[in-house]
Amino acid sequence: MKSISEFVDKYFLHFNAATLVDAADEYNNQLAKGNKMMITLAGAMSTAEIGKILAEMIRQDKVHIISCTGANLEEDVMNLVAHNHYKRIPNYRDLTPSDEQELLDNHLNRVTDTCIPEEEAFRRIEGNIFKFWREAQEKGERYLPHQYMYQMLLDGCLEEHYQIDPEDSWLLAAAEKNLPIVVPGWEDSTLGNIFAGYCIKNELNPKTVKSGIEYMTYLADWYTETSKESPIGFFQIGGGIAGDFPICVVPMLEQDLERPTPLWSYFCQISDSTTSYGSYSGAVPNEKITWGKLAIDTPKFIIESDATIVAPLIFAKVLGW
Repeated sequence: MKSISEFVDKYFLHFNAATLVDAADEYNNQLAKGNKMMITLAGAMSTAEIGKILAEMIRQDKVHIISCTGANLEEDVMNLVAHNHYKRIPNYRDLTPSDEQELLDNHLNRVTDTCIPEEEAFRRIEGNIFKFWREAQEKGERYLPHQYMYQMLLDGCLEEHYQIDPEDSWLLAAAEKNLPIVVPGWEDSTLGNIFAGYCIKNELNPKTVKSGIEYMTYLADWYTETSKESPIGFFQIGGGIAGDFPICVVPMLEQDLERPTPLWSYFCQISDSTTSYGSYSGAVPNEKITWGKLAIDTPKFIIESDATIVAPLIFAKVLGW
């Protein structure tokens, strides 16, 4: 059997397919020059089991920082500890409102064709992460959301519940390398809602988990130090806050703090959003030039397709598979 890389080089010759190859080749070119790469995860990529290949990208130092939604942060761990209880719904397009209510009544929360089991996933993690929130609060310590997840994973308290090969968990791979992660809008996640509930009950203090502003200052420090040695590329899966938040660190440093700052050295977005100058997710990369994010000669790619199809192919090519 020929490799995936050979396959796409032979058959992916035009349109979105050709852009996929060009973007992967330039990603490799960036790494060959010693540049660093950010990957941003929107949508439900963790529930789509992107960890099967993203974990290897992390282990092989093909990604150096990740920005993700709170959902992607937690759903990788949910898949790790509750995979056997997930329910796939291949005919999800045909579901009626009554069908959806039946899923809810059975404590199954649907993400497209996959239902996450409430008890085995949400509650199992809640019972463990609460201990780390409470312990930090009692010590007067504060951490970012992903740092609490790292503490929980590295503690080993979840190991008895693993239901997939831990090699397929991207967050576990990231924890083992202490990879920098940015999680803008973490409050808009199940664990964020759970944490808020504990705060409402006065069992936890909101200050125990650091805020989105502190994520931006964390990213600003990382970008400033890293860019002194290596240019940094930007690989965006989907749209939304996972991409919009971190890409703004460059104009913030340059314009608001008046610090000379290198622009992003590469930009690629996988998106099925309709091209539009009226939306962040659908805007073409050249618009980012006007915001001081990309340069005229920055390699820029948009692949208008489903990220669950495109991202594994690009990652396979970057890994040399």
